[in-house]
Amino acid sequence: MRFIIILALLFSTSLFFGQKKYPTKDFRNPLDIKTILAGTFGELRTNHFHAGLDIKTQQKEGLKVYAVADGYISRIKVALWGYGKVIYITHPNGYTTVYAHLSKFGNGIEEYVKSIQYKKESYETGNIFLKPNQLSVKKGQIIAYSGSTGGFVSPHLHYEIRDTKTEKIINPFLFGIKVKDTIAPKLKGLFVYPLTDSTRINKSIKKSLLSFKSIGNNIYTTNRINAKGPIGFGVNVYDQLNGAYNKNGIYSLEMTVNGHKVYHHVLETFSFSESKYINLLIDYENYARFKNKFQKTFKEKSSKLKIYKSLLNNGIINIKNGFNYTVEIIASDFSGNKTKVRIPVKGVESNAVFRQAKDTTNYKITAAKFHKFEQNGVSIAFPKNTFYNDVYLDFNVENNIAEIHNSRIPLDKSYTLTFDVSMYTEDEKNQMYIANINNKKYPSYQNTRKKGNKFYTTTKTFGKYTLLSDKQNPTIKLINFKNGQWITNQNKIIIKIDDKTSGIKSYTATLDGEWILMEYNLKKKQIVYHFKDKKLVGAKHQLEIVVEDNVGNTNTLNATFYKKE
Repeated sequence: MRFIIILALLFSTSLFFGQKKYPTKDFRNPLDIKTILAGTFGELRTNHFHAGLDIKTQQKEGLKVYAVADGYISRIKVALWGYGKVIYITHPNGYTTVYAHLSKFGNGIEEYVKSIQYKKESYETGNIFLKPNQLSVKKGQIIAYSGSTGGFVSPHLHYEIRDTKTEKIINPFLFGIKVKDTIAPKLKGLFVYPLTDSTRINKSIKKSLLSFKSIGNNIYTTNRINAKGPIGFGVNVYDQLNGAYNKNGIYSLEMTVNGHKVYHHVLETFSFSESKYINLLIDYENYARFKNKFQKTFKEKSSKLKIYKSLLNNGIINIKNGFNYTVEIIASDFSGNKTKVRIPVKGVESNAVFRQAKDTTNYKITAAKFHKFEQNGVSIAFPKNTFYNDVYLDFNVENNIAEIHNSRIPLDKSYTLTFDVSMYTEDEKNQMYIANINNKKYPSYQNTRKKGNKFYTTTKTFGKYTLLSDKQNPTIKLINFKNGQWITNQNKIIIKIDDKTSGIKSYTATLDGEWILMEYNLKKKQIVYHFKDKKLVGAKHQLEIVVEDNVGNTNTLNATFYKKE
């Protein structure tokens, strides 16, 4: 056994990094309530790692958000999706803090942002970059109020810390944020994977879900595995914190074989460009089918993740006939609580012969090459290295429905899907769009670009696509007043806007002929105007709302109300 370990060391990569020392006393908490988390740094989200802490705000909006240290506001953005309303503060110690999903900004900041929105005549601002002398802040200064902007999110504060120079995101726990956590990670599932065609696991060539039992003190064990050849493991594990029921991410995952560390990753820091490789860290095929996220304790060749602290043979264990192995997988949270599972493995020669059917189609993908395929007026084009590995692609077009492979393999890049629309009239084309119909009940609009007789879109999602028509105008409805009503005591106007087919593309509002800022609440499908933004002249006022959907259908609402300042 000792000889095997030494040999493996000679022919494998081993990485060792010391954790950087971060300042733990420079930053205060961004809220003045008890810190209870809904999400932790590095959690496994859809197609990305979570980049910060999600701090609960007692299911409320409007809590005061404080600058955690002296600095200056270096960036502000208002968007319908993503971070919603967000502030970036650059600090003199080399770090930048981020505060997202805000309901509104603090005094001075709010006015500055609104001046830009009115200048652009747009709710969304894009990135607003500021110079160091424009908006300086002091530690403990109110910079904003918590909210739920940025899509269909519940009220909370998303808080990040980044290296100012590199933009790499760093775990805020490393900067001294304290959260009570005496609960060890929860082990929910365990897979063993054959990693070559010749590997056998309990006389099988398939991955196996292992049963396990507790032997006390957050330690588990499995029955013995009989195997031969290169194998790997994957664990479904999550963490919980005191006072919250949320399933959070772990901080560290390691694996030893006969006491020798062969795998170790730590969620200390990562870059945004790395985040997509989460799809190679997890068992993506299992996730696509069952929505369970098993983290592999071996590194895929195509992965460019830099979270690994120690790797021996990329975490792959080569089981030799006649040898015994004790594999131990340890999941840890930031507080040091650990959960372990021990897996006995015996190297056994297998005489079982399996003839696996070759997975072939007419559409062979060589990952390193560009590919374009066409069938019945629909084409799909894949740039180089869209796929992580070579694959035979399933592609079929019937009744103008394009079915493209399945959702069980991840993609590194988007591909282009194109429909020939030459058989339709101009009027028909004007109201058509490309839709994903994986969910038959709720087709989803794909950003459709139109060029002559070609409609095309880019996507990273496989499945079913077709052309749909949207002949319905968006709907507009007054919520908190009626046409012709006196609303002297109202401090805002609320309008509901909706489009049930292609979806809303844009909206515009004017009051007495002048553009006004109406904030869009996606969850409630409402736009809101606050009267404090503009001094009213006279008593009679004319409101006009114009809404456009994604294929160009429009609707206009004109309403009159009476209000005196």
